Amino acid sequence: MNSLILKINSLKREISPIVEKRIEEFLEVRRSDSKRWFSELCFCILTANSSAELGIKIQKELGEDGFLNMSLEELKEKLRSFGHRFYSKRAEYIVEARKYAEALKKIVTTLGEFSAREWLVKNVKGIGYKEASHFLRNVGYFNLAILDRHILSVLSEHGIIEKPKTLTRRRYLEIEERMRELAEKVDLSLGELDLYLWYMKTGKVLK
Repeated sequence: MNSLILKINSLKREISPIVEKRIEEFLEVRRSDSKRWFSELCFCILTANSSAELGIKIQKELGEDGFLNMSLEELKEKLRSFGHRFYSKRAEYIVEARKYAEALKKIVTTLGEFSAREWLVKNVKGIGYKEASHFLRNVGYFNLAILDRHILSVLSEHGIIEKPKTLTRRRYLEIEERMRELAEKVDLSLGELDLYLWYMKTGKVLK
C-alpha cells in the first residue's frame, strides 16, 4: 500500500485542480433537479460493460429530455447509431427506469447514500453496486467505492487486494473497506480517490 500512497500523493501535486473541478461539478448536479439526476442514472446504465467516454457522448447528444421522452425504438436506434454493444437492453432499462425519474432525488436524499445504493441495486434494472456507486458519486455523494476494472487493477497491482473473478455483494463491500483505509491514509474521500486511481490507469479524469 505504501508505494500506492506515494504515487497518489505525487499525483495530487499534478492533477488536484482537475479533480477539485470534477468534485465541484458533482456537487452542482447534487443541487440540481431530479430530471438532471435521472440523466446521470441513465449515463451509469450506459457505462455498464461499456465505457465512460461513450456514455458521455450519448448523454450529451440525447440530453435530459431524450432520456425521458424518446420512444423505446427511437432510443434503441440512437444507442445503436453510437455503436453501443448492448443498445437494445440498455434502452429497455432506461425506459423502465423512467417510473422513478421524478422521485429519484427525493428517494436518494431521504434514504442516504448507503441505503440508496441498496435501493438502486434492488429496484433499477441494469444497476449493480458499481453502477449505483458511480451514480451516487456523480450526484455528489463521496463515501462509496466505484469498483470498475481500472480501480481493481490498480489495487491488485499494488497488493492491496487479490483481483476477484466475480464481485459478489460481500466481496464488493470488503474491497470497499480496503479502499476506505487507503482513502484515509491519503486524506481523500472515496469519490476523490476513485478519480486519482482512474487517472493512473487511463490518464484521464472523467466522471
